[in-house]
Amino acid sequence: MTRTLTGRAILVTGLVSVVSVLITAAVALPVTLRAVNSDTRVGLAEKADLAARAMGAGVDNSTIIDALPANVGAVMIRAGTPDHAGLPERVVREVAAGRSVSQRVVFDGRVMFAEGRPAGPRGNGIVLLGQTSVSARSVLARLWLALGAGLLAGILAGALLARRLGSPLRQAAAAARRISAGDRTVRLDPQSPVEVAAVSAALNDLATALAASEGRQRQFLTSISHELRTPLTTMKGYAEALADGVIGAQEARRAGATILAESERLDRLVEDLLALARLEADDFPLEVVPVDLVGIATDAATSWSPRCAAVGVDLRVEHPSRPVVTRTDPGRVRQVLDGLLENALRVVPQGAPIVIAVSGGRGVAEPVQGAVLEVRDGGPGFTDADLAVAFERGALYERYKGVRKVGSGLGLALAQRLVARLGGRIEAGHAPEGGARMAVRLPL
Repeated sequence: MTRTLTGRAILVTGLVSVVSVLITAAVALPVTLRAVNSDTRVGLAEKADLAARAMGAGVDNSTIIDALPANVGAVMIRAGTPDHAGLPERVVREVAAGRSVSQRVVFDGRVMFAEGRPAGPRGNGIVLLGQTSVSARSVLARLWLALGAGLLAGILAGALLARRLGSPLRQAAAAARRISAGDRTVRLDPQSPVEVAAVSAALNDLATALAASEGRQRQFLTSISHELRTPLTTMKGYAEALADGVIGAQEARRAGATILAESERLDRLVEDLLALARLEADDFPLEVVPVDLVGIATDAATSWSPRCAAVGVDLRVEHPSRPVVTRTDPGRVRQVLDGLLENALRVVPQGAPIVIAVSGGRGVAEPVQGAVLEVRDGGPGFTDADLAVAFERGALYERYKGVRKVGSGLGLALAQRLVARLGGRIEAGHAPEGGARMAVRLPL
């Protein structure tokens, strides 16, 4: 029972009710006893005063006794001798000596109030005996009724509380099961209290985020499928032509070169996909050593200059006169730089520049602080809206496919992940050359 919310709520409220009744009884019992017994003693004292005056006036004993209530007993003392045995001797002596007595006594085996008054000649008096109207035992005996009522009230309150809290939680659990089953349209109406409403709101946010993530994944798979299908179609066409003997000996070399280029394009795409998968799995290897970023930029420019010159693009390198040294993985930095150059060369028109720029650092003797490696171009660049989604997989591909040359949509996403694993960050912006600016900032 205590494993459910209902059972725990009933148990807690029941215990609280029982403890409350016990604490109330412990506090109220002495006060109640004193108040009730004080009233009883005052009434008995008034009757004792009246009876003593009557006795002193010569009224006979039977008349005095008949005038008393049935629950009040009387002991007459004549010449220091009581007419009933059982009174404590001290009480008899006090009354016979002419002094009043007001105390509890044991008479006939019962605890009673005794109010004694002298009356008439010395040695005469009367003692009235009354039972205590309320005892601690009688109050405790009646306490079980209060305990039962409190426990019942606690159980009912706990059941109502558990029902109030449990209903929205059960709805949230059902919604979570529907979400896990693939239903992304599930939405809950947040209900009080605040904690339950927070759970409902969190589930709604989760369903929205999952729907958005799956939408991006579908778009990404669509773009990747297109990127895979295009080179495969080209390769298949040339392969069928070669198999059917349609292509002659002179054209076979060109067909082979085309198939090789498309296969290399597929290889790069597959490598990018594998790199992204490994980055997300956090098992991507890094070899961190001291690296001169100026050397990496110069080597990249040497490798890319022929490709740029072939399409009429001016490739330039800007760097300080001294080395810019940091500790990082040179292979991964070059991989990021090559990806950024590939993206830039794809869209830069003939005659426009591509700039590789290195800045920051303190020299060879000590590591750099805030080293920056930039790739700027004179292409169409990005809008401000593009900058917000530049590193999301497939975002720019979906935005510009059919408008200008675009890649698979993996390059910038892979660059961002690689730079993050290197402990740096990459930023997209507007270049002074009129196109896009990609800045890789590396820490110590």
